Amino acid sequence: MSKRKTNKKATARKTRKPRKLSADAAAEEIVKTVTASEEPKKASRDGLCVFALRLTREEREAIHKAAGPAKASKFARTLLVAAARNDAAAVKAIMKAAKPEA
Repeated sequence: MSKRKTNKKATARKTRKPRKLSADAAAEEIVKTVTASEEPKKASRDGLCVFALRLTREEREAIHKAAGPAKASKFARTLLVAAARNDAAAVKAIMKAAKPEA
């Protein structure tokens, strides 16, 4: 088989021209840039560790009902830490905020 001959010349890559924005759109772009740079950064996970519990299915369901959707871990963590620190006011506040669907 013979090699295919092409007559294509190497062309320089085309670059996009910067788009022109109206005054309102330019202001919105500036606001987006500023707010994106000011977003709070997540805390470092270096100091975290895992604390595991074994629960019955009923206990797990009760925690999920009390905490609400997607908040069970945070609920359990804050309640355990408050109890460990003997912070009765925090424990009562957490219990009051919990809304079991029973």
